[in-house]
Amino acid sequence: MTKPKIQIYTDGACSGNPGPGGYGIVLISGNYRKEVSQGFRKTTNNRMELLAVIIGLELLKIEGSDVTVYTDSKYVSEAINQNWIEKWQNKDFKKVKNPDLWIRFLKIYPRHDVKFVWVKGHADNKENNTCDRLAVESVKSNNLIIDEYFENEIDKN
Repeated sequence: MTKPKIQIYTDGACSGNPGPGGYGIVLISGNYRKEVSQGFRKTTNNRMELLAVIIGLELLKIEGSDVTVYTDSKYVSEAINQNWIEKWQNKDFKKVKNPDLWIRFLKIYPRHDVKFVWVKGHADNKENNTCDRLAVESVKSNNLIIDEYFENEIDKN
């Protein structure tokens, strides 16, 4: 059986940083295409960029898929491509922002053969622009949910 080849395009948005935020995802496999988005009442742009990748990977039904993630976030792409994530993990994510999401990412990431590709945001990449539109629209929705980890951390400080 051939491994499914999947493209995941992701983007995050925030109105203020922190502020209301959201993510947009486009999943493509052959003729299959799915768009997903969600907004949060208070979060950060980097959290939304990373959460978009996590949700995109969590939506995949077949383990071992050949996945290419396209992101305009250097925070996300370089954390993987430059092996920052391994160093952070070895230090138990001490002094690393968004440890809850990085730990969640590490639970799903090994289930697939994932490659990260950085794309320039707000440029000529049609799918990245679609993700941006989805993310921005989700920030403006009436269905904003709570980013519990982030809001609890804010309350501690």
